[in-house]
Amino acid sequence: MSDTVQFDLVSPERLLASVQANSVQIPGSEGNLTALPGHMPLITTLRPGILTISSSEGDQQFLVTGGFAEVGEMVTVLAEKAVPRADITQEEYDNMVADAESFYNQAQDNFVNEPGPVDEAAKMLSDMVAVGGEIGLNASR
Repeated sequence: MSDTVQFDLVSPERLLASVQANSVQIPGSEGNLTALPGHMPLITTLRPGILTISSSEGDQQFLVTGGFAEVGEMVTVLAEKAVPRADITQEEYDNMVADAESFYNQAQDNFVNEPGPVDEAAKMLSDMVAVGGEIGLNASR
């Protein structure tokens, strides 16, 4: 068994990372998971959080807002939005929180008697606010 796995991080705009990774920590919708070489195959949705890639070149971190991860012979993350952690500004983070708030408000308007979608939108907003604290930014409300 190899001690690395091919990892690709893709957003709608571009390929953000393509490396031989030792491990990838993924903010899955059901909880954080660490994909290692030889990991059992799975597909999961992402929640807002920090994705960490560990390789021989060191660690790289990205804030992801959602998307999908596929783990198998390689690991691929298709992110709705992904920004290198070092590049996130307070203004950009505030915009991400505003987008999550807008999504939550739309869910409340569109799903008045259906708590499931509203609960999911509230969780996404909560996760987006929480990730700000993790990276030293605060949601301005």
